[in-house]
Amino acid sequence: MGLPEPHPEQERRADLRISDADRHEVADILREAAGEGRLEIDELEERLEETYKAKTYADLEPITRDLPGARRAPTLPVGSAPAGTPGAAVPVVYGQGDQAGNASAILSSVERKGVWMVPEQLSVNAVLGDANIDLREAHYSAREVVINAVSFLGSVKVTVPPNVHVVVEANGILGEVKEPSSKVPEVLTADSPVVRIRGTAVLGDVTVKRRGPRGPKRTLRQHLGLE
Repeated sequence: MGLPEPHPEQERRADLRISDADRHEVADILREAAGEGRLEIDELEERLEETYKAKTYADLEPITRDLPGARRAPTLPVGSAPAGTPGAAVPVVYGQGDQAGNASAILSSVERKGVWMVPEQLSVNAVLGDANIDLREAHYSAREVVINAVSFLGSVKVTVPPNVHVVVEANGILGEVKEPSSKVPEVLTADSPVVRIRGTAVLGDVTVKRRGPRGPKRTLRQHLGLE
């Protein structure tokens, strides 16, 4: 017995725009699959990027097609109203934090990631070193924060999630300043923070990347394929 023909209305509605809530639901399915060992970390990262880049229900469907959680992926029922209302936003947490802070990598490396409080003014210095600032799980001291990044023969990398608006005002002197590409678009709400990146890259680089949510941490046993 063959598969039933798709209902014409359902086929047409597959082209309707999706909401933020739909993207987050698919992201949860992907993280769960990675936690079960069904997706490698690289695959998870790639699919999360595709999820936050998706515009319609038709774009989302292939992302989870080969996963057990696919049946939980968002679909638009026949006869339902078009998706026109804003979806649930990615949670943004504001709290009390320092007005100023710093992260320096001088002939070394420094990293800020996971859940941490971003001060209103953060100085990041990489001198013959590497500084990695990951804001995907960060909390914010203010609605607008400034990262002053200075790279001298070093590298400063700032990773932001889709729900953060980034303004890059850094300059390169025989160095390079890279703004986030459109591969993972902004998904902004009225509560979205503004991250203003200033500073200078001298014979080094300041790179801003926009990426989807961090995937689940894998244990050593999972990396070895024992779980």
